[in-house]
Amino acid sequence: MLSPAPALAEQAKTWKFLEIWVDPILFPPKILMLVGDRDGTCSIFNPASDYKLVVSHANYQAAQEWLLEDEYERVKGQFLSEEIL
Repeated sequence: MLSPAPALAEQAKTWKFLEIWVDPILFPPKILMLVGDRDGTCSIFNPASDYKLVVSHANYQAAQEWLLEDEYERVKGQFLSEEIL
């Protein structure tokens, strides 16, 4: 099992939700994780690259627009921290 990188481990202390986004054009599909913090900032990580931070945004809308611009699609639903932790 892969262990999260230090940035992701630190992020886990303050996250509010997590979404999985996929680029369905590629095969196998490329997957990214969008993690929303309690302060409203959002970070995008690449689980295939040892959870490397790809980009951070000041808010969810900016992160979503970045993913949609690159033609990623959100996998239905969100994982909420209070439901998991």
